[in-house]
Amino acid sequence: MARVTSGDIVHLHYTGKFEDGTVFDSTEGGDPLELIAGAQDIIDGVSQGIIGLEVGESKELTVPPERGYGDRDEALARRVPLDALPEDVEVGDRVSTTTNGHEIVFHVTAIDGEEAVIDANHPLAGKTLVFRLAVHSIHGNDPNHGHGHGPDGGCGCGHDH
Repeated sequence: MARVTSGDIVHLHYTGKFEDGTVFDSTEGGDPLELIAGAQDIIDGVSQGIIGLEVGESKELTVPPERGYGDRDEALARRVPLDALPEDVEVGDRVSTTTNGHEIVFHVTAIDGEEAVIDANHPLAGKTLVFRLAVHSIHGNDPNHGHGHGPDGGCGCGHDH
């Protein structure tokens, strides 16, 4: 049976947890995630961690911050006047701004009187993550693979998605 190699398009189900077992994200009960094995469009720990797996095979792996969302940078969290943010902003909201042509997304982590704390760190930065991965299908490295190509709306690859 074929094994995942770098560059393969892979569909997988995953459950992401914190070290204490709290689930922060999962595809269970939904569509599998499509990714390119070994690519940099998803965290390195997962992208590299699926290489060598077969269809139907599962794996649990622990991803430290440096292979996940990086370490927290406290310089990316700061206090700002509450009136500098949208009127009905609440803790947990995402707020974006454009600086020098680049969009920066902040999370509102606290509101204290007339000030708010905004944080540009990824919410999972600095955390060790535990992923349960299950390979659903492997499609080689065909960049044209995707959904919606067949007459029935399927991708036409012969796999049940």
